[in-house]
Amino acid sequence: MEITSFGATCLRFKGREGVVVADGYTALVGPTGRGLTADVATYSHVEDQAALRLDGDGREPHRRGDGIKVPTSLGNAFLLDSPGEYEVHEILVTGVRTYRDEQKGALRGRNMAFVYELDGLHAVHLGEVGHLLTEEMIDKLGTVAVACVPIGGSLGAARAAELVNQLDAKLIVPMPLDTDGVAAEMEKFLHEMSVQQPEAATKLNVSISSLPAETTVALLDARGRT
Repeated sequence: MEITSFGATCLRFKGREGVVVADGYTALVGPTGRGLTADVATYSHVEDQAALRLDGDGREPHRRGDGIKVPTSLGNAFLLDSPGEYEVHEILVTGVRTYRDEQKGALRGRNMAFVYELDGLHAVHLGEVGHLLTEEMIDKLGTVAVACVPIGGSLGAARAAELVNQLDAKLIVPMPLDTDGVAAEMEKFLHEMSVQQPEAATKLNVSISSLPAETTVALLDARGRT
């Protein structure tokens, strides 16, 4: 599995089964997507705050893609933004409902965590999750080898480290958000994880045989193009 960052929570996952792009928002990759393509495009939350829908709010059911502007280069990808289990182009994807704050979305709306199975590995992309996970959420996510965790949002550095411990993944990929003070939050997170600042890479290649024995943090430099 090859993982590449395109800024904030936008990551590309490549495996033998195909390509997944997570959070390919126009705010991150532009309206054209700058050539970023995929078989599956997952979105953790809506861009348009007017389109926010909370469970049980009495409005019409959510339709796939509501509140999301998909870049033109991802127009042919299969879009996922809802809970469930999916198989697309031999790629297995599990979506689990979470929230962007600790009040079940009352402040910042809902969030999706997605697990991708590629090359025999399970990687979870947590979007902009803003809370620790419940036992039910952890059970639905299952065992993961790679965890991509947001840094600098509603989830503080200490809570992000707690979340990592909940998942018990071997490889942790922090996703620094475009927020004030994110560098300081990253430093705090690394301190909480008891690791020194690792050197950032342009891409990360992971296989079952290369997984570290102990929990390891890997940093990615954001790229502008594929």
